[in-house]
Parts: sequence; C-alpha cells; structure tokens
Amino acid sequence: MKSFGSFRPLAHVNNVFVATVIVAATSLPVAAQAQSIVVASTTSTEQSGLFGYLLPEFKKASGIDVKVVALGTGQAIDMGRRGDADVLFVHDKVAEEKVVAEGFAIKRLEVMYNDFVLIGPKADPLNTKGNDIVAALKKVAAGNGAFISRGDKSGTHAAELRFWKVADLDEKTAGSGYKSCGCGMGPALNMASSLGAYVLADRGTWLNFKNRGDLTVLVEGDKRLFNQYGVMLVNPAKHPHVKAADGQKFVDWVTSSAGQGVIASYKIGGEQLFFPNAAK
Repeated sequence: MKSFGSFRPLAHVNNVFVATVIVAATSLPVAAQAQSIVVASTTSTEQSGLFGYLLPEFKKASGIDVKVVALGTGQAIDMGRRGDADVLFVHDKVAEEKVVAEGFAIKRLEVMYNDFVLIGPKADPLNTKGNDIVAALKKVAAGNGAFISRGDKSGTHAAELRFWKVADLDEKTAGSGYKSCGCGMGPALNMASSLGAYVLADRGTWLNFKNRGDLTVLVEGDKRLFNQYGVMLVNPAKHPHVKAADGQKFVDWVTSSAGQGVIASYKIGGEQLFFPNAAK
C-alpha cells in the first residue's frame, strides 16, 4: 500500500479545525476584556464633551478602551461600591473621601476643577446677578422664582443643597417655583430654558449647551462655587473582578503631565472648560 506521508483522515482534520476555531473564539473575549475598562463618572464630564476629547488620547497612549457610564456623582459612587465600575471620576469631595474611608475605592486623587454658575433668564426678574450665590438663592426663594434642581444626588445637586443650607433654606422652603427633575445637567438646562427658570450648572456643561434660549450666566466668581473633580480606582480587594491594572493606567495617565495637558487643551469657543490641578 502506498504511503501518503503526513496524510490524516478528513474527519481528524475537521476535528482539529473545529477545536482550533473554538479555542480562538473563546479566547477573543478575554483579550478584549483585558483592554477595556468601565469608568463611572458624572453627566457634567460627559455632557461637557470632555470625554469625547480625552478618551481617544488615552486610547492612543494605552491601547485601552473606556466605557463611560455617566450618572449623578452619588449614583456613580454607588456603582463603585457594587463593583460595577473599575474607576470613579466624580466631583463631590465629601462623598469621595467617604467611599475611600469605607474601603470601596483606593486613594482619591485630584484631577481638575472648574466652577458652578447660576443660570437664569437674561431679564433676571429677581435681581440675582452678582457674585454671591447665597444672596441670589435667597432672592429666588423670596420671590417664589422658578428654579430647576437636579434632584439626583449628583455633585451639582450636593453643591446646590449646601448653598441652600447656608441660606437657611432647603427644598421645602425654597419657594413655590422650586422643581426637582431627578435628571442630568443637560435635561435640567433644557427645562430651565423652556420655563425661563433659574438653575445651578457646572460651567463646562453650560459652555457646551446649545439650547440656551433666553438663559445667561447670572452669578459667578463666588469662591463657594469652586468645583473640584477627583479620580479613584475601585478597590479590587472588595471586588476581585475589578480590572485594577488597566484602571490604574487610566488614573495614572489622567493625573500625568500628558493627561493634564489634554484636559487643559479642551476648549469651546476659545474658552477653557477644565483646569488641571493634579500636581498641586
């Protein structure tokens, strides 16, 4: 009988081929997962357009894809507590320090800042314009002015509640025009635009907001309006599935001179939206 050297029966070849395809197919998602992370962040960083500008540069530097889940800061931090994110990028220092103290996140690092502004109708019927946010809110409450609150436990909502408290007011005593939307910054601004209402906003989202209608910035420059952002790795000791190595690469890059430079270069209409301060 003639020898055919390395010939193998067709069934054997097919089995080898199928096995190879199965191994390759099952290994692909693992490789893909290793090069992607979930960042739980705020609606302000997303709706300001920052992530659309920042993340492609991080991908170039690291090869890592980032999926951003944009929520109010309180909800974003809760994602970290549950282990549903690898990194937190938020703006409520008190809440951030608490989640680190609880052991659900590792070492809060400052990244950048901008400021909050009080937005309202250009006619400013309650005469709020100036640089005193507390005085302005007292006028809104006294005049039962239309005011849209985020009402979503976000960093902006937390700041708003602090300002009402300093004014010796709260949601129940802020006037009959007070409305809580339980929504992100963009939808809150849309509501304010349609109703001619006052609303507290972060400057970044405001600068990127297109549906301004008759709204304008009325209160700015009060030191209490300072808005700091922090970044933290979710603790893999609490949630072993957290992609700690890739998440740490994001934290390191966004606080590095390269990442800070990208943040500083993001502008709309020539105006800088965020000011990096990781090294300070």
